[in-house]
Amino acid sequence: MPSKATPPTPSELIDARIDEYPDWRGTTLARIRELITKALPDVVEEWKWRGVPVWYQDGMLCTGEVYKSVVKVTFAKGASLDDPKGLFNSSLDGNVRRAIDFHQGDKVNARDFTALVRAAAALNATPKTKAKPSAKATPTKATPRATATKKTAATKTAPTKGAPGAAATKKPVLLTGGNPQIAKGHGDAPVQAYVDALPGWKRDVGYRIDAAITRAVPGVHKAVKWNSPFYGIDGQGWFASFHSFTKYVKVTFFAGASLRPVPAGGGTDKDARWIDIHDGELDEAQLAKWAKQAARLPGWETADITG
Repeated sequence: MPSKATPPTPSELIDARIDEYPDWRGTTLARIRELITKALPDVVEEWKWRGVPVWYQDGMLCTGEVYKSVVKVTFAKGASLDDPKGLFNSSLDGNVRRAIDFHQGDKVNARDFTALVRAAAALNATPKTKAKPSAKATPTKATPRATATKKTAATKTAPTKGAPGAAATKKPVLLTGGNPQIAKGHGDAPVQAYVDALPGWKRDVGYRIDAAITRAVPGVHKAVKWNSPFYGIDGQGWFASFHSFTKYVKVTFFAGASLRPVPAGGGTDKDARWIDIHDGELDEAQLAKWAKQAARLPGWETADITG
């Protein structure tokens, strides 16, 4: 029997991606890759999500995505990195990621970019430590006068409810199915806050869903409503949303019955159709095709959706 062809390695796939763009985009991606591999000789190259170069060292470092007018390098923990040179210029509203968008004519500053890559690797290598519980004081007997004094002091120093800054450090609540509870709002920021709060593998899926729709529909309007990201076109309405459930992420197209091919999921709504995405199942190419079709159709809430 003839032997099966050996599948290409991630590095070979990245080579092919660079060759796919013989213009400034391929040159920029090649330069980014060169700097990463020189800065971190032990870095591991991966090929994720059917077409995205990813670099790992003690965890994900960054991705390199090629679009029509930009090469985007997204650092997985960019929000936790010092950026004294101000390299980050994209995805600035989220709590986890940060990105650098390189446009035609932009030069990759080798020294500053290398420093950022090494800082990302150092952050990944930093061991996570759990805070030690404070030692309990040995109880002592106190006179009634002393006890009264301690209570008074405690009353004076106790933090008040609703103190300024308390809400800023509070993490979003995860509702049933691990769905983040995010305040409704318009724009990219609340959507990124939702994606950043997704648990486990769903965070990657949420990031890829958002990126695929954003690429497929330039100028798409975003919002979070009912703890779900929504995507729409002003004057046409919302055409898609997604929501986290316990074992999958559901992407709903409000005019899905008119898409080709028709998404598999359906219920009592004669127009809406959806797909349930489990870990490792997202087909970004098909999702993008559906998003392009759906954006041309009358959506839900066809009045002004810009908030």
